[in-house]
This record gives sequence, C-alpha cells and structure tokens, in this order.
Amino acid sequence: MLEKLFKLKENKTNVKTEILAGITTFVTMAYILAVNPTILGQTKMPINAVFAATALASLIGTVIMALVANYPFGMAPGMGLNAFFTYTICLKFHYSWQTALAASFIEGIIFLLLNVFKIRQIIIDSVPQTLKYAISIGIGFFIAFIGLQDAGIIVDSATLTGLANVTTPKVLLALLGLMLIAVLYQKKVKGSFLIGMVAIYIVGMIFGVTPAPGKIVSAPPSVGPVFLQFDFSNIFSLKILGIIFSMLCIDIFDSVGTLIGLASKAGYLDEKGNVKNSDKVLTADAVGSTIGACLGTSTPVAYVESASGIAEGGRTGLTGIVIAVLFAISLVFAPFFTSIPGYATGPVLIFLGAIMIEPITKVNFSDITEGFPVFITLILTLLTYSITDGLALGFLSYVLIKLAAGKRKEIPVPMYVISILFVLMFIFQ
Repeated sequence: MLEKLFKLKENKTNVKTEILAGITTFVTMAYILAVNPTILGQTKMPINAVFAATALASLIGTVIMALVANYPFGMAPGMGLNAFFTYTICLKFHYSWQTALAASFIEGIIFLLLNVFKIRQIIIDSVPQTLKYAISIGIGFFIAFIGLQDAGIIVDSATLTGLANVTTPKVLLALLGLMLIAVLYQKKVKGSFLIGMVAIYIVGMIFGVTPAPGKIVSAPPSVGPVFLQFDFSNIFSLKILGIIFSMLCIDIFDSVGTLIGLASKAGYLDEKGNVKNSDKVLTADAVGSTIGACLGTSTPVAYVESASGIAEGGRTGLTGIVIAVLFAISLVFAPFFTSIPGYATGPVLIFLGAIMIEPITKVNFSDITEGFPVFITLILTLLTYSITDGLALGFLSYVLIKLAAGKRKEIPVPMYVISILFVLMFIFQ
C-alpha cells in the first residue's frame, strides 16, 4: 500500500529511511509548538487553544502536502506571517484577532485562486529579485527584534529602546540560549532550536528563575475557542485589503523561495530548473493555509527545516505522514510547550532572524537603485513595527528611484499597479 501511495522505489527510498527523515524534520521544527502560541498569545488569543490549532494545522497541512504532492515537506504556521498577524494587524492597527483570522482566511482563498488561474506566476515574475530579497531580509530583522524583546535583552528606554541589565538571570539565560543554539546549529546538530530552547528552560527551572510546570502531559486542549472565530465586519475596508495584499506577497514569495530551495536539495528540479509538480505543491500549500485560519492560527507554510529530513534521505510524502503523526502525539504535551518562557523562546526568534537575512549578501548595494529599496524595507519594517509599512515603502521607493534615475525600462508594468495599491492603502489608512 505504501509503495503504491508514495512510489518509494521510484524515488529510491524505503520505509525505514522515510521514518527517520520524518522524525528528523519534526525535531527541527517542533519549536513552533512553543513559539507560535507565545506570539499569537499577545493578541489575547487563548494560548492552549492556539497550541492545539498550531499542532492540528501543522498535522493537516503536512498530510495534504504528503498526499497531494507526495513531497517530504513539513508544514506549520510561518515565522513572519505569525509576526505579521500579531504585531501588524492586531497590535499596530488594533484589529481583533478574529479579524486577523478572517484576513488570513481570505488570503488563503486568494492564494488558492491565483494557483488555479495561473496568476501566481505573473506576480512572481513581475517583482524584481531585489525586492524578493528585501522581503526576507526585512522579516528576518523584524523577527530578531521581536526575539530580543521577548528575551528581555532589549527594553523600553528614554531613547525608545535600550539594552537591559545583562546581569539579571533571565537575560543571562537568554544570551546563553542564543549561544547554545548558534553552536549546535554550526555543528549541524539536528533539532538545535528545540534542544537549545528546552535546555535553557530546564536550566531556568533548576535555578528557580521559572517554576516548573504543574504537569508535562494532559488531555489535548480544545481548539474550540479559536475554531472558525472569524470577524468579517471590517474585511472589505481598504486598510484590511492592503493588509491582505501584503500578507499575500509574503506568502507567495516565502512559499516559492522555500519550494525551490527544498526541491533543489531533494533533486526535484527538471532539466530547465523548474520544480516538478509545482502546481500541486503550491495548491497543497494554499489549501493548508486556508485550513490553518479555520482552525485558529496564522498561515501555515512549507518549512525550510524540511531540508534536515531531506538530508536524511526523505523523498516522498511518507516522510510527511511521519511528521504529522508526531504533531498528533505532541498534542498531549500542551502543559510543557505552553509554559516555556520568553527567555527560552526569544533566542530561537533571534537566530531565525539571523538565518533569514542571508539574502542581503546578494543585494548590489553599489547600485543605489537596487540597494536603497532594500534598506528602506529593512529600516522601516523595524522602526514602524510593521511588515506592511516596510514592504509598501520599499516597493514604492523602488519605482520612484528607478524613475528618477532614468531606468523606467527596468520597472515591470505590474509594479506600477502594486505601487498604486500601496499608495491607496496609505491614503485610506
């Protein structure tokens, strides 16, 4: 049955290899079970319900990816999209988390339709590579900034932000956790994020910095408090439409970038360098995104950590099924994951941010018409505390500086449309 369903021999793999690959990928991405509830919990969403939604969305999304595309990709709420959900939609623009879930649901539906009608590729091709880099770079710095705050390393001060007292136990533990994760990652230890996070949490409990949780396992928490909790009352305002558009841009380029990287590592690129079955993969991704919103979490995406399982030999959807089973088992560990404090989860965000800014080495800063929009995206994402604002102003600056430099032919026509949409968003914001 497994051979017929996943074509193991055709993909030069076997059941034992796929199981090992699934376990490896799960261990490398399981940190999301603690980090996602921590981030979304700041919107006043019930943390236990968000934990359940995170595990279930990851489980279901991964199963869809496995059965529809037969790819060894794990899915879970995306870092960057959950930050957008919390810090832009809810905390900056003061919308309720129910409205944010509705926006995520609409974005998932649009993403699915773009795949069905082949419009997705037009959007991808119309955005210059520099701006695609800028999206990842801006989100990377933003996530790192959030991690520094969650860890207590950066605090409010007379100059807006400042360094905390680094001699306090929680800050020392956070810095130790960051160094531990960095060392483990450099040594290519599988599950370096999870190991570092849990190790620092345990050290904190040993030294009395954080009390131990009352229990480690329990019956799975109910997803009921966040399930289908949509508020569509504001969904057709221009501000929300701008938010959905920004979310869509992040989702599209995150998905495509991750897909190409993982497919290349797994040997799933054809002779022209295109991803085999890309439509199925992106359709599975879009369906998973929509289901995630229904369950009560931010948009799930294919996880780049799936590369660890691919490196162990995972080549088919059977790897994904193993990942999904482990997410199901994790549901009984809600008391443990939801009690992990900020000084343990913060270092994960900081290091993830460092990884996400890697494309900055590919930006030609010697050409001001290329480098300046990246700088604008980065600095204004940080200083406005909004991925939407940083993305919008980065796109606008690209068009304006190209026009001013007499390089009109380098601006794809759809970029004018995108820029006009962002201008309208600011006018009605």
